[in-house]
Amino acid sequence: MDLQKLLLWIALAFVTMLLWQAWQRDYGPQPPPVASMAAPHQPQTTQAAGDQPNVPNAGLETSASSQVVDVYTDVFHAVIDTRGGTLRRVELLKYPVSVEDKAPPFVLLDSSDQQLFIAQSGLQSPSGIAPDHYTVYESAATEYRLAAGEKELIVPLTWNSPEGIRITKSYHFKPSDYLMDVDFTVENRSGRPWSGLMYRQLQRTRPTAKSHFIYTYTGGVWYSPEERYQKYKFDEMEEANLSKTVANGWIAMIQHYFLASWIPTAEQANNFYSRVAEGGRYIIGAQGPLKEIAPGQTGTYGARLFVGPKLQDHLEEVAPGLDLAVDYGKLHFIAKPIFWLLETIHNLIGNWGWSIVILTLLIKLAFYKLSETSYRSMAHMRHLQPKLKALQERYADDKQKLQEAMMKMYREEKINPLGGCLPILVQIPVFISLYWVLLESVEMRQADFMLWINDLSSPDPYFVLPIIMGITMLIQHRLNPTPLDPVQAKVMMVLPVIFTFFFLWFPAGLVVYWVVNNTLSILQQWYITRFVVKS
Repeated sequence: MDLQKLLLWIALAFVTMLLWQAWQRDYGPQPPPVASMAAPHQPQTTQAAGDQPNVPNAGLETSASSQVVDVYTDVFHAVIDTRGGTLRRVELLKYPVSVEDKAPPFVLLDSSDQQLFIAQSGLQSPSGIAPDHYTVYESAATEYRLAAGEKELIVPLTWNSPEGIRITKSYHFKPSDYLMDVDFTVENRSGRPWSGLMYRQLQRTRPTAKSHFIYTYTGGVWYSPEERYQKYKFDEMEEANLSKTVANGWIAMIQHYFLASWIPTAEQANNFYSRVAEGGRYIIGAQGPLKEIAPGQTGTYGARLFVGPKLQDHLEEVAPGLDLAVDYGKLHFIAKPIFWLLETIHNLIGNWGWSIVILTLLIKLAFYKLSETSYRSMAHMRHLQPKLKALQERYADDKQKLQEAMMKMYREEKINPLGGCLPILVQIPVFISLYWVLLESVEMRQADFMLWINDLSSPDPYFVLPIIMGITMLIQHRLNPTPLDPVQAKVMMVLPVIFTFFFLWFPAGLVVYWVVNNTLSILQQWYITRFVVKS
């Protein structure tokens, strides 16, 4: 297979992938309509002491008897419902929905019927004496604010049982931090031992927003030191419930740029579970072990909850493997160093757009020798075009003889027909990894570049970059040998137009990369062809 045919198949495969993803997003199977979030409260099953209680009921109730508590920090506006102490809404104050002036903050967690995404937690006890996510707590205030200079803001919610069990559920917020502690303090004022466990879960509906030609994963994920990072898609939740016993792991719901994750106490074995509830609501959670608290004693259950952007450096500090939620796919081991280099450049120059330009230049320099080999082969193939054309006309009716004659000519001219494509194949994993780095990194979101490009994660509003990209592809096409097959030649001629159309909706950061990469490739190919090969 010659270089042009290989490149043609690669390009067509890429275009087909984009078309399939776009079709699936726009016309594929859609989630069922979201029904009312209200669900009847089903009592827990009473079990013998020492048995693990059932997975908590996934329903969600609202009641006039509960109220909401507003919490303000420098990064959050959080809304906690006293029913269950559920975290019903989180606005990320440092991440507006757009770059426009006075744009509202991005809402990650929300309890609206249109886009449900909430964090729940509670206790279960074999005795049935425990507050779950239906129980109404008491709150001393309806608003809490983290004042300047304060190191921690604690939001306590209390519940008392007639049997003498007093439980305080507390949220701990810290300044400039998207990680919060959630703990239950159990005071056993009864005359008998009390045992129970803590569960934490995330509940959401499928996203309704559609993305043209760009696919990023939204759904459940979980991590264990043994099995590492595992996706648990919505469709998989419908087929089977997750059930894993994991220590030193975490569960999460992720989406483009953001995630919410429960991180249980280290070394503690937890049962990771999932359920699909009425109305198209998907739940992934973790149940801790039973703990007994003697009469007159106090015990504590705790976990950490991260709700915020996928800032990789911060995620690494929060929990082992949490940075894998920045979903670079199978080539994560290549993408990670690429992001590190991109971030290092940004730390020096302070502009993500120019960082992409410099990174692309460095990658081109790293692969210069491989590219030189490829362009040398292309130049030699271009010289052979008239002879190959003559052979094609001579053996127009005998494909086998044509192939034999071509291979003989290649041997005589000492040309490897694969010499131009093998260096390109070596570079493909790096370019794919860079593609995912630019697509997945939240650092690109609303990052300013220059002129009218003030958001590298959004398409160019005037389509200038995609058009330039299409022109560079056309120039590259002209510099390459023309395929002998007229059908291939026509398809290769049309590809720049097709890619230009697709790139109209690509994030500007990705298009900047392609424009710079194509431009450098043109300059490199021109230089090698003109001065190195001396054509």
